[in-house]
Amino acid sequence: EQAKQRGTELHEFAATAIRLRQRLPKQPKTLNMYVNDAIGYCMDPEVLLFYSPNCFGHADAIGLRKNFLRIHDLKTGVVPASMEQLMIYAALYCLEYHVKPSSLSGTELRIYQNDQVIYHNPESSDILDICDKIVQFDNELCKIQLGEE
Repeated sequence: EQAKQRGTELHEFAATAIRLRQRLPKQPKTLNMYVNDAIGYCMDPEVLLFYSPNCFGHADAIGLRKNFLRIHDLKTGVVPASMEQLMIYAALYCLEYHVKPSSLSGTELRIYQNDQVIYHNPESSDILDICDKIVQFDNELCKIQLGEE
């Protein structure tokens, strides 16, 4: 419970520092790298990505500059992180803002954890596949919710 509370507080601190454009000392520490990179790339913190009541999420930091999509995730725990969550966020961004993944000049996903940064540059086709699954499953859920099984 204490680790969860600490993670929440660190995310709040990081979001405030990014909004205020307050850089942290340049050190190879998870929080410092995450905040400074988000500021350097002019990203927005804690952005709701909403496709439907059945499918949404909060990106820790996201930015679209020069048609290049960046999504960064701050992990404060020790459990190994997965890029799958960030791939879904990229798809949600494309669906919410009506952006074709193939129209992006590129996408970079980053996970900041344990004083390391993990990078991934997904193919637009991979993001499109996730978009298609989101739309398909959302349609199915809506039918179930309306009793049209």
